[in-house]
Amino acid sequence: MGRDRLPRRRARLPRALAPLPWLAPSLLLMGGVVVYPVIEMVRTSLHDVNISGLTTESVGLRNFKWVFEEEGFGQVLRNTVVWVVLVVGITVLISLALAQLLDQRFPGRRVVRWALIVPWAASLVMTAAIWKWMLNYYYGIINGALQWVGLIDKPRDWLGDASTSFYAMVLVGVIVSLPFTTYVILAGLQGIPRELYEAARVDGAGAWRTYRAIVLPLLRPALLVAVVLNVIYVFNSFPIIWIMTQGGPGRDTDTTVTMVYKLAFRDHAIDEAAALSVLNVGALVVIVIAYVAVVGRRSREVTA
Repeated sequence: MGRDRLPRRRARLPRALAPLPWLAPSLLLMGGVVVYPVIEMVRTSLHDVNISGLTTESVGLRNFKWVFEEEGFGQVLRNTVVWVVLVVGITVLISLALAQLLDQRFPGRRVVRWALIVPWAASLVMTAAIWKWMLNYYYGIINGALQWVGLIDKPRDWLGDASTSFYAMVLVGVIVSLPFTTYVILAGLQGIPRELYEAARVDGAGAWRTYRAIVLPLLRPALLVAVVLNVIYVFNSFPIIWIMTQGGPGRDTDTTVTMVYKLAFRDHAIDEAAALSVLNVGALVVIVIAYVAVVGRRSREVTA
């Protein structure tokens, strides 16, 4: 039996390798753009790198220790968590309402759907620069409009004041995240059979009960995709933070992503920047693994 099985395995091997020539360009691209930089980043994080960028000696986990000892690192971690939670949470809540609205039939629905794509299609750098100009202390139209309606007596330094700079940044983060999240949830809504709404109406369920008992459970796959992808997107969102505040004032709007940039290009601590980058990638890998595990469990529950 064992001898008969071996030729069959050898016969299946060419069939398994047949797609390889077609996949080779993509695999090579992934290897050059993703795999090699990750390997080099990990290698750099374990070595001492001088100001010229030359690797001198292996230092083990010393660079990771120095990252945790950096002044204000605790605040940067808190900023990162709050930034991701606020932007993703507010985005999902607003997107649920917007998707529900866009799922209804009304005049001009197509125009509204097209208009919603604009913040997503626009460059992040351009969007952040426009909002920085709008929030400017001297000539920003936000101060002018608020003074005109009497909500403030004098201009406010929205991006220079520690009490408002972070939330101004969150506002822009939500605006640029809304289109993608809304369309993912809208796709989930349109996949719900209309017969379920009719059945709920016949059973006497109100709008809120129908939404809570039927719509939200069936939206879980779409919500899971939207939340996980938004967490990755917002976590890595460098242009918004850097263009608007550059992590200031002080460390008040710094996240781990902007801290990597400052360590590498301002402090010339390339080895520490690599160590912090490894920690960032590790956090994202944990999120992706959790996402795959949840999706796999739900798939098994559906097929069981």
